[in-house]
Amino acid sequence: MELRKYFYLMLILPILFISISCSSEEEVTAPPETINEAEVLVKYLEANGDFINTNAPAMIKASDVHTNILTGANQVVIDIRSAEDYAAGHIKGAVNVSLPDIVNYYESNNLKDKDVVVIACYTGQTAGYATTILRLLGYNNVKDLKWGMCSWNEATAGKWMNSIGNAYASQLVTTNFPKNEAGNLPKLNTGKKEGVEILRTRIEDLLANDPFGSVKISAESVFSDPGKYYIVNYWNETDYSWGHIPGAVQYTPKQDLKLDTYLKTLPTDKTIVVYCYTGQTSAHVAAYLKLLGYDAKTLVFGMNAIAYDTMPGVKFNPDTDIHDYELEK
Repeated sequence: MELRKYFYLMLILPILFISISCSSEEEVTAPPETINEAEVLVKYLEANGDFINTNAPAMIKASDVHTNILTGANQVVIDIRSAEDYAAGHIKGAVNVSLPDIVNYYESNNLKDKDVVVIACYTGQTAGYATTILRLLGYNNVKDLKWGMCSWNEATAGKWMNSIGNAYASQLVTTNFPKNEAGNLPKLNTGKKEGVEILRTRIEDLLANDPFGSVKISAESVFSDPGKYYIVNYWNETDYSWGHIPGAVQYTPKQDLKLDTYLKTLPTDKTIVVYCYTGQTSAHVAAYLKLLGYDAKTLVFGMNAIAYDTMPGVKFNPDTDIHDYELEK
């Protein structure tokens, strides 16, 4: 009897060994889990404030910043211009921080406890880019100085004064250009799985490798070859029908760049140029699209540099938008 048990045991052991070996092999060779990082990121952002489709652009007027200084409000101003221009004259109490260091400075100094954090640049456009980056991280007290330092004092107003014009007004069209068919989101490869981790990695990469200079584009460049770009007119439908850049496709602000609307109609194989009235809102949008992996650019100064005299929307008015506030040195 004992011999028979031993015989059966010898028959069973090889089968168990093969079964365990196959099971282990299957576990080792199973393909790793793959995720669509861009989709995870968009869903995370839309579930956590959806800044681009709710509160963007986040701006503050020079008069309000000045009032906050006079009243001793819990405000901090971050000036992201060059060190030389900052030294030549800046808002009282402002600190000079380079764009690549903006997140580190904010977090190291615990600025979330401030009532308002103002980002000041030359024209409000680079600051719009920086504001979106900080807002997407959940820092909702950050605001872009409207018109930038051009609104603070006549001595710092040159960039806007020299950029308004009507050079391309005669080239605008009223033809309606349809959106693309919905496609795929860009491919991101951060190696992260959670939305918050993907966001942080993308922001670090953007600040290190995509300074604002590589994100902006001039009207001259766009009008020289508009077919080269997928041009996003970020206006309402009524203003779009007034006239727009040839080939421009209308996207309604705070509606059309959502996952369940028209975000996926943006191409992943072509440079996207976003334009608005002033270049400040489009800078906010371009930052968002860059984070998602799109090759996006913002048209600097917007329609103010294209058809200033007749354009709809917000205009830079030197008579009312330039103040005479103190410049500290």
